[in-house]
Amino acid sequence: MNGPGEWDGRELPGGPGERPRIPGPRAAAEDRGPLPDPPTAPAGDPAGDPGAGAIPRQDSPRADSPREPEAEPVTDPATATAPLPTPAPAHRVLKSLLGAWALAACSPEETAAVEAHLTDCASCADEALRLRDAVGLLHPADSLDLDPLLRSRVLEGCLGRRPARIPVPEWAVPYDAETAKLDALLRDMGEAEWRAPVRLRWFEGERPVERQTTVAGVMGHLMAVDGLVATALGLPDPLGTAAPPGAPNPLIRTETFWRAADAAASPMAAHGPWRDQSYSLIRQVSFAGGKVAELAVPYGDFQLALRDAFLDRAFECWVHAGDIAEAVDYPYEPPAAGHLHRMVDLAARLLPSALADRRRAGLAAPPQRLVEAGAPGRTLHLEVEGNGGGHWYIALDSPAALGTADQTVAHIALDSDEFCQLAAGHISPEEAAAGQYGERDAIRDVLFATASLSRL
Repeated sequence: MNGPGEWDGRELPGGPGERPRIPGPRAAAEDRGPLPDPPTAPAGDPAGDPGAGAIPRQDSPRADSPREPEAEPVTDPATATAPLPTPAPAHRVLKSLLGAWALAACSPEETAAVEAHLTDCASCADEALRLRDAVGLLHPADSLDLDPLLRSRVLEGCLGRRPARIPVPEWAVPYDAETAKLDALLRDMGEAEWRAPVRLRWFEGERPVERQTTVAGVMGHLMAVDGLVATALGLPDPLGTAAPPGAPNPLIRTETFWRAADAAASPMAAHGPWRDQSYSLIRQVSFAGGKVAELAVPYGDFQLALRDAFLDRAFECWVHAGDIAEAVDYPYEPPAAGHLHRMVDLAARLLPSALADRRRAGLAAPPQRLVEAGAPGRTLHLEVEGNGGGHWYIALDSPAALGTADQTVAHIALDSDEFCQLAAGHISPEEAAAGQYGERDAIRDVLFATASLSRL
């Protein structure tokens, strides 16, 4: 500023003699030339040593002098310090996260912090356990395995909206459902599991019998015996030219199939032919309709109507699927209640004939009195409890006699699963947990006759 009202030779806005409203910039020391060098500090003076805390002063570079690049700071690894650990969240913060932790909604860092805190804080651990139990009640864990009845429910829903043009007969539905369940189990197994040992059990005379095979052997057995139904319907016999002549005995057919099996083939090769055969059986009876329901299917020393043969095959498919599931340690569900009731009903209807066969073989007490065909005789009240259960009156004196409640001399009560295990020969009559009342001989004979329904 040169004079009043002037600023570097220019007139200020306020006019001459007036104080400027905006003060001018302050002049810098460098505007009058370079600064003199600082005096040299005496030796030993800490103020002169930049490393001892003094900040060295640098001259301001001239406008026409080049600026030298600044050197990057060098860090000594020996003196470098590790970053400080992140402090753990406070107790109140971790406690507020327990609900989200129980729902598995925390981030990985929050989850690790909460779980580390639970090992040290007993009150939070108790609260976390209570919340986790509550979450389990609100949202139970779902199995990752498909429901074996899913196919049946989907088909039922579809057919309810639009009935099939060629429906499956009602008496063949249990076989269709059980083969589908077994097919789902087999599809989930590897080749090593197909070689797993399986113990087949049944009852002959007065003693239990068993046979050791593999999962592949069980499927060969099912296919060989299903072949009896296939040949009755005019379908190809799975044994082909190796089928034994004479009466079609299930045991002989099974052993023939096992001997003819290719030992070098993969055990999983039995799956496809068995499933194709089951599809063919369902398709054949669906096209034939109700006209074939009473067609006779020979089983060696006895025969069954086709409608009962399909129930028999459904029952054996379920029983042997349970044997396979037990061998490979896999859960397996029982049949639907309506299907199980049909299977129990078939076994109850076969009991008078089985009891008569045991009497002819001298394995059961003779009838107390002779009755004419169609006349009422002594009966045993068979009560099967649980899913598929019901009440049946078993004729004791003659297969042709009528079973009525008026002539009941004994009563047996069994759980449906217990009754089916007995009819499959998986438990002996002595092991059956049955409620018993009445004539002891009649009760024993009926229990042993139920076990004699089993076979390989």
